[in-house]
Amino acid sequence: MNEKFVLIDAEKAVFPVVKMCAWLGVSTSGFYEWSNRSASATARRRAHLAVLIRAIFEESDSTYGYRRVHSALIHQGDDCGPELVRAIMRELDLVPCQPRPWRPTTTQPGEGAEAIPDLVRRDFSADVPGRKMVGDITYLPTWQGFAYLATVIDCCTKECIGYAIADHMRAELVIDALRMAARNYDLELEAIFHTDRGAQYLSQAFAEVADQLDVRHSVGRVGSCFEVSRRRESHPPPLLEPCVKVSLHTAPLVEPVGNAPCFQ
Repeated sequence: MNEKFVLIDAEKAVFPVVKMCAWLGVSTSGFYEWSNRSASATARRRAHLAVLIRAIFEESDSTYGYRRVHSALIHQGDDCGPELVRAIMRELDLVPCQPRPWRPTTTQPGEGAEAIPDLVRRDFSADVPGRKMVGDITYLPTWQGFAYLATVIDCCTKECIGYAIADHMRAELVIDALRMAARNYDLELEAIFHTDRGAQYLSQAFAEVADQLDVRHSVGRVGSCFEVSRRRESHPPPLLEPCVKVSLHTAPLVEPVGNAPCFQ
């Protein structure tokens, strides 16, 4: 019966109330009695919660789901159940957005990888240090933006033997990391340095430095996430036993504190 009265109340500006009551088989006196009746305690409670829920939702820039809205209501002293909050949000058509954090792409595909062979072929073991290395770039979030870290990891010792950090991903970043590895460690003649197909590693500047250091460059297959390491942590994640220290509060700060094994 209430559904019929609700329909009549919604359409009374278009059709006469008497005719709609006759069409729907209800009495006119019953409709006016229903319309003059005060709202129930439950209805008043839901209306009050609806105002609070909309305010919390809009204050969160439309990011809070019903669980967070429910937590905010409890925190401010409005006791209610999470399912009630969920139902009211559906009635109000409050759909939270779910923004994903922006993450920089550290692998920018470059040209010319066809001329560089795959000298590793997924074999990331080495008998002696300085014979086979892998390299990659990762990013480190700081309060002043992203810092980019390039590393050179020895496949025998699993140590990070070279690294460089900067606020850019140009070829100088990976060149500095390779130069550090060659300067501080004894690399074998024609040592292998295996990387992905990023533009930094395929640049002419990097190729010239690799030739100067007598390092053979190797690249893996396209679209494979296992071409730098056999495990998920292909890069020290990010250096659990760090060889660099990055401050989250200031601009990137680099302090060498030792070697960082990358367990593969």
